[in-house]
Amino acid sequence: MSLDVIRILMLMRGRKLAAALIGFVEVFIFILALGQVLQGGLNDIFKVIAYAGGFAVGNYVGSILEEKMAIGHLSLTMYPTEDYLQEFMDRFREAGFGVTCIHGQGRSGERTFLSVLLTRKDLYRALNLIKEIDPQTFYHVSDTRHIKGGVFPRKSK
Repeated sequence: MSLDVIRILMLMRGRKLAAALIGFVEVFIFILALGQVLQGGLNDIFKVIAYAGGFAVGNYVGSILEEKMAIGHLSLTMYPTEDYLQEFMDRFREAGFGVTCIHGQGRSGERTFLSVLLTRKDLYRALNLIKEIDPQTFYHVSDTRHIKGGVFPRKSK
């Protein structure tokens, strides 16, 4: 199941060949494991429980692995108040993030919001910046499938 989670991640990120190879290994293991459970029929409840437990643990471990791998990009959109707008732009840019300031019209009048493209590995660093500057700021994070260009923090050596 851990492989299944990673395979789905690869599919969502457009990595077809990696997904196909992982799928091959996944099904190979699945057939071997299921063959052991079905050997002698479904009379041995402990084999069935062990298989179901392995399935559940595999999902859990796979989600942890996927989180650690953090492959891909995200879009972070923040809606700070005017009091914090400049500080958000300055602090995010100091941290190496590209920030785009966008002006729009909301229900209660003009509003300025900030858009930041980031790698999934940088998400918690960006969210911690928001908490430091103004924890009350409304924001949302969206998965971004394809990007070209942009400003991203450099890897520290």
